[in-house]
Amino acid sequence: MQAMIIYDSVYGNTEEIAKAIRNAIKIQMDTKIVRVNSVNLSELIGLKLLIIGSPTHGGSPTEAIQDFLNQIPEASMKDINVAAFDTRLSTRLVKIFGYAAGKIADNLRKKNGRLIISPEAFFVKGRKGPLKEGELERANAWADDILKNYSV
Repeated sequence: MQAMIIYDSVYGNTEEIAKAIRNAIKIQMDTKIVRVNSVNLSELIGLKLLIIGSPTHGGSPTEAIQDFLNQIPEASMKDINVAAFDTRLSTRLVKIFGYAAGKIADNLRKKNGRLIISPEAFFVKGRKGPLKEGELERANAWADDILKNYSV
């Protein structure tokens, strides 16, 4: 396996984005998608690309994503291309507390991951969704940009 997408999803919106990204990436590389509570740290060994996504809750990734990131040993992401995304509301209130994607990206960078693209946000219409129109297409385009920036 060359790529893995790890995600958490509360209302299914982040899962939809993760699947859209996987569908775009799997055309060029073997890609596994897994919910965070089903991933084993040993699966990160030998990866070339790791993408992590989470809904934004209280300005941060979900607790499950945070716990997973905290379990990744320091400097273990060396030579792994990484990217992060989140789903969020587009309200001013959310801007005050921050977003999940940036925090995920920062964590992966601190562990020597090679961030190959800026963290991305995908927007939902309400707290539970659904995704705003066009977000799945934007996820496909973002995945294409990941592949353009991917380095071996």
